[in-house]
Amino acid sequence: MNTRHNTRRLALALCAAVMALATAAAQAQKTTLLVYTALETDAMKLYKDGFEKANPDIDIKWIRDSTGIVTAKLLAEKANPQADVVAGVAASSLALLDQEGMLVGYEPKGFKELVPAYSDTKRPPAWVGMDVWAATVCFNTAEAQKRSLPKPESWKDLTKPIYKGAIVMPHPASSGTGYLDVAAWLQMWGEAEGWKYMDALHENVAQYVHSGSKPCKQAGAGEFPIGISFEFRGHQVKKSGAPIELIFPKEGLGWDIEATGVMKTSKKMEQAKRLADWMASKEANQITSNWWAIVAYPGVAKKLDGIPENYEKLLAKNDLNWSAKNRERILAEWSKRYEGKAEAKVN
Repeated sequence: MNTRHNTRRLALALCAAVMALATAAAQAQKTTLLVYTALETDAMKLYKDGFEKANPDIDIKWIRDSTGIVTAKLLAEKANPQADVVAGVAASSLALLDQEGMLVGYEPKGFKELVPAYSDTKRPPAWVGMDVWAATVCFNTAEAQKRSLPKPESWKDLTKPIYKGAIVMPHPASSGTGYLDVAAWLQMWGEAEGWKYMDALHENVAQYVHSGSKPCKQAGAGEFPIGISFEFRGHQVKKSGAPIELIFPKEGLGWDIEATGVMKTSKKMEQAKRLADWMASKEANQITSNWWAIVAYPGVAKKLDGIPENYEKLLAKNDLNWSAKNRERILAEWSKRYEGKAEAKVN
């Protein structure tokens, strides 16, 4: 009896050891892709889960920060790039990386299904769009009532003296949303008028913060009545029950595209391209449509609360290559003029 019992125990132990070895081998065979991103944390898990389910031999390891920080990090690492893929980062930043020769041209599977206006015009494209994100003003109606502030309808309205100290906006060197605002004002009105506008707006800005989401969250919490932000965060804050109204200034909205690009130096090129394929898929675009009113795959976008039907028509003229080429010069000028009101950076 004892012998039979011992044999059974030995068999079970051997079986467990074999299974452990098989699991370890499977883990060892998994490829880890290092992906730099500025995706909202709300969205990252869904993309990771969806991709890894379809590609069980690959693990995504995210390195996340605001767009400006991710862009600066990639440029600083140019001599020794670490990332395999850049996903969910502004197309104006990816255009800059492409101008620096850091991206590989790659047309993902299913690319022809996507709206061509939201990807690089080169063939093969250096970057492929996921969604459009655009400027939105979050206006706290309860706070405004307390302070007797009228509802602004335009960018120019925000320069009126009544809004002094009532506005927060994202810092353009840290935040892609901040940079798309600045780039839009300079393109809409020309450089002389654009800087003149920002000088006037600066008088009313309480602080420039290092995140595109934060101004809308602050407006939602009543810290400031007005937060210049973007529609994803505006939609989320409004949905959470905050007393905010979303305003889409009538002169036109600055915008950019969240996009994916494959780093030329990746040593895991086959797996990196598989991630690019998946990010261009209908499944990935369906995930994107949970938060964005305009996505790259036609017919997938949903009606989002607070986002107007004619949203796409409100987008200002925007040359992303111009934004990329002039980024360094624009940020240097902006910093020289307005850095004094920047939020302190936390290391």
